[in-house]
Amino acid sequence: MIPNITRGSRMSGLVLYLASTDANKTKNSHTDPHLVAGDAAVMAWYDDGVLDRDDALAIAKHLDRPRKVFGVSVQIKDMQWDAAKKERVHIGYKDASVWHCSLSLRAEEGALTDQQWGDIANDFVDAMGFTEASGKARCRWAAVNHGTSENGNHHIHIAVSLVREDGTKASTHGDYQRAQQSCRELEVKYGLEQLSTVHATRGYDRAEKATAVRDDREMHRSCLARKVRASASASATEAEFVRRARDTGLLIRPRYAKNTTDVIVGYSVAERPARGQRPIWFGGGTLASDLKLGALREEWPDTPHQATEAAAEWNAAARNRRTVSRTGPENATPPAEAWVEYTRNAAALADQLRSIPRDDHATWAKAARDVSGAFAAWSYRLEPTPGPLAATAAELSRTAQLRAPRQHSKPVALPSIAGTAMLFMAAASKTKTAAQTALMVQLINTAFAVYEMHAQSGRTREAQRIRSVVEEQLAPFTGTMPKTVLVGAGQQPADAGLPPRAIDIARRGMVPIRPGSVLPTTPIPATPAKTSQPGRRDAGPGLDR
Repeated sequence: MIPNITRGSRMSGLVLYLASTDANKTKNSHTDPHLVAGDAAVMAWYDDGVLDRDDALAIAKHLDRPRKVFGVSVQIKDMQWDAAKKERVHIGYKDASVWHCSLSLRAEEGALTDQQWGDIANDFVDAMGFTEASGKARCRWAAVNHGTSENGNHHIHIAVSLVREDGTKASTHGDYQRAQQSCRELEVKYGLEQLSTVHATRGYDRAEKATAVRDDREMHRSCLARKVRASASASATEAEFVRRARDTGLLIRPRYAKNTTDVIVGYSVAERPARGQRPIWFGGGTLASDLKLGALREEWPDTPHQATEAAAEWNAAARNRRTVSRTGPENATPPAEAWVEYTRNAAALADQLRSIPRDDHATWAKAARDVSGAFAAWSYRLEPTPGPLAATAAELSRTAQLRAPRQHSKPVALPSIAGTAMLFMAAASKTKTAAQTALMVQLINTAFAVYEMHAQSGRTREAQRIRSVVEEQLAPFTGTMPKTVLVGAGQQPADAGLPPRAIDIARRGMVPIRPGSVLPTTPIPATPAKTSQPGRRDAGPGLDR
């Protein structure tokens, strides 16, 4: 269940919206909005649930009465983006006495009855501290069932006046975190799908899915996300990222800070449309939370020279002109030794991850992002249509997306596989090679470590999804890979010197769980890498910058 909180100042405007049935709306129109819960007075007067405009105004007046009687105003800071400082600045205060939260189910969960939503709403406002259960005077509130949205999500809206019956103000400190925790507890209580408190991914609306099915193709956003992820993972600088994204066939344009033409704060991408059609643009953040420009920039150096190069490439992309640089790393052929180097680094990464605490979410997200990027790049190179590589990249990307990234510390230094995506994208042909087999084994070993982390953390759904994609899609794919690789002057098996468990995973998928244990046995540690490839973005031997 997904909570979404907003604040405002006009109770009448909110309740009129909740009760509206505007047939001219193109999105999220309400065919039968009706009350499912509220404070005692609201439910006594409108227990039949039906709402019209007069009812909505009467309910709004009732909810807003304590604020008007006591003349209390609940204010919050008013923030505005300052282009010169490149940050949001405090410009004053504004009234925000109205607290509004929607509670939505995932489209796959279907719908709940009014009785179920009513029980959930009552428990939720209790948990948020808005009722007598808090030991304080109650707030006035109402919950309206909006039915199923255009995205297929069955949901309700809860409107709360933040001025209590005695004129005191209800605290909303930490309400976002408290709402998330309350939803996790309600999911357990009411048997709903349990969403992660740590990770959050972008959903796809019903129309988008229907169009993809009708046209027998992949959804726009998942295709865009994979290409952007591959391009970002393969790039050592922001300018290189822009060029690589364009090389994959994407249209990409910058979003400038307000009143500027040189400060780039975001971007949008689109597939190149057929003749006579318009491109469909998506912002980076709507593809995945870790594909926002700010998140991507954390992986690249930040110098005046690099910023100038990036701005030049962004401006060329915005005008659909040729790239500024035509001699970038994306046009170079990496040395053959790089495959051995990054295979060793991937082995060391999988080994070291098993010593990382399960609650170090930032480090796990960083590792999942790098491995997901490698699979995304390989999918771009080998798969004309989405296949097992794309599915694995998409599944691991879920772990790369943190619900609240700023609440976590910086990731610790790990053996770097930052250049792995670059190797796959630079592959001269689409023929599978033995060198790819060796690297594949270690990437699967790393995916296995992510699976173990989720299983040990009690996130059964996340663990099972990774297990399923590796067993059912990736394992058959590995059976088509070559079994030998050149090492020096002779030939050795691609799995020579690699962890036996990783080999078994690569050949058969996730290994069976041993009796009496919730986890597979731990693979034999791999030999750590001692050097890193020159010219990439590593800060030291085998370590991320």
